[in-house]
Amino acid sequence: MALAFLRSKARWVGALAGIASAAVAIGLAELIAALVGPNSAPIVAVGEVVIDATPLPVKEFAADTFGTSDKTALKIGIYILLTIFAAIVGMLAQRDIRFGYAGIGFFGLIGVVAAVTRHGAAVSAALPSLIGAVAGAVLLYELLVGPRTRRPDLQTSGGRRSVLIGSGLAIVGAGVAGVIGRNISDSKNVSEQRKAVQLPAPRETAPALPPDAAMPGQTPFVTANGDFYRIDVEFIVPQVDPSDWTLTIDGLVSNKLTLTYDQLLARPMIERYITLCCVSNEVGGDLISNAKFLGVRLKDLLEEAGVAPDADQVVGRSTNGFTAGAPTSVIMDGRDAMIAVGMNGVPLPVEHGFPARMVVPGLYGYVSATKWLTEIELARFSDFNAYWIPRGWSQLGPVKTESRIDTPRNDASKPAGKITVAGVAWAQHRGISKVEVQVDNDPWQEATLDAVPSTDTWRQWYWVWDAAPGNHIVRVRATDNAGETQTADVADVAPNGATGYHTIKVTIK
Repeated sequence: MALAFLRSKARWVGALAGIASAAVAIGLAELIAALVGPNSAPIVAVGEVVIDATPLPVKEFAADTFGTSDKTALKIGIYILLTIFAAIVGMLAQRDIRFGYAGIGFFGLIGVVAAVTRHGAAVSAALPSLIGAVAGAVLLYELLVGPRTRRPDLQTSGGRRSVLIGSGLAIVGAGVAGVIGRNISDSKNVSEQRKAVQLPAPRETAPALPPDAAMPGQTPFVTANGDFYRIDVEFIVPQVDPSDWTLTIDGLVSNKLTLTYDQLLARPMIERYITLCCVSNEVGGDLISNAKFLGVRLKDLLEEAGVAPDADQVVGRSTNGFTAGAPTSVIMDGRDAMIAVGMNGVPLPVEHGFPARMVVPGLYGYVSATKWLTEIELARFSDFNAYWIPRGWSQLGPVKTESRIDTPRNDASKPAGKITVAGVAWAQHRGISKVEVQVDNDPWQEATLDAVPSTDTWRQWYWVWDAAPGNHIVRVRATDNAGETQTADVADVAPNGATGYHTIKVTIK
C-alpha cells in the first residue's frame, strides 16, 4: 500500500514536470513572438486555426453559450487541454524520456504549422513554437533525468522535492516571460497613431437626428463605440499602422487602384447613420448596433476602377486574410455603402477595424462588413467563396425585417396599470413603417414610431399597455416600407438569419 502511494506521488511529480516544461515553452514562445509578430505565438496561431476549422454547429453553440466572450472561452479551453496533455506527457516521460520528447515535439509541430500557414506569415513565424519546444524539452530532461546522470529515484522525498522546486521556479519564470512578451506586444498597438488621425470634414453630413424620445430601459438610438457589438474571427485584435496601410482595388477591373491612408482621407467623405447587425443575432438578441459612420462612398471608388460587367461580387479582404463577399449590384444601387474611417465622430476604434472597414447598409456583416480592410477584389460568385460561405452560410445575406422588445425585460414583475412597452425594429435600406404589439392572444396593437434620419437605421418604438394582474405573454412584429411583415415562423440563425417574433413573459401584480 505504501509503495503504491509513493508511486502515485511520483506520477504527480512527473505531471508537474510536464506542466512546467509546457509553461516554459509557452512563456518563451510568447516572448519571442513579441519580436517576430504576435500572431506567431503558438496559443494565438493554434486558436486562429481552431476558429477557422470549427464546424458551423460548434460555432453556433459557442456563440450561444459564451456570446462575445467566445474567444476568451476558446483561449481558456486551449490552456486547459494543454495542461492536461502536458501532465500526461510528463508522467510518460518518467518511464522513458523519449515519450516526453515526442509529446513536446508534437506540440511544437502543431504550433509551427499553425503559425506559418496563417495569411501573410513569414518563415520566421515558426521560431516562437520551435524555440519554445526546444526549451521545454531541455527543461523536462533537467527535471526528470539530469544533465549527465539520472537524478535520485523520484520515489524518494529528496528526489521529488528537487523536481517540485525546479518545476515551481520554471513555472514562475515562464509566467514572467509570458507577461513581458505580452506587454511588449501590447505596447506595439496603434492607439497613439489612431489618436493622431485628424478626420476630414464630410462633404455630405448626416441628417440631423430627431429629438431623443427613448423610454427608460430602451436602447439609445446611437450606440456608443464602447458598447457597439463586436463579432469577428480574430483571436487577437489586428494592429494596423495607418502609415503603412494601403487599400488595393483589383480583380475584374480595368484600372487597378492603390490608395494610402492619407490619399483615402483626401477623398470626398460622406457621413451617415447606419445600423449594422450580425447574422448570428438571435431573435431578441443584442448583436446589432447603430452608429454615425464617416467614409468614402464605395460606388465612387469602384466606378473609378472600372468594374467588369461579369464581376458580380465585391470581396473585402482584411489584413489577416478574412474575406466577405457582397453583391456588386447592391454596392452600386445608390445606397451609402462606404469605406469607413470614422465612427461617432472619432477615428474607427481599433477593435472595429481601424484604419478602415467596409460598411454596407442592408446586408449582414458576414457578407459585407470587412474590418481592417486592405483589399477589395472584384470577382464572380461562381469563382470565389468568401470565408463564411464554405462554412454553411448563405451567399447573399440581406438583412431580414425584425423587431425587439427592450423594456420591460423578460420575466419582469410590474404593478398593474399603465406600462410602456418599447424597443427597436429594423429592416436596413427598406425602413420600418409599422410596429405592432400583442399581449397574450389579444388583437395586435399598433405602436408609436420615433422619427429616423434614413431607412438605413433601426427605428425606436413604444406602446402604452394598460396592464391587468396576471401572467402575460407580450410579443412584437414589424412591417417594412416594402409592405413585408416579419414572419412568425421560427428559424435558426443559420444559414441566413433568425426569424420569429421576440416574445417575453411579464407578471403583473
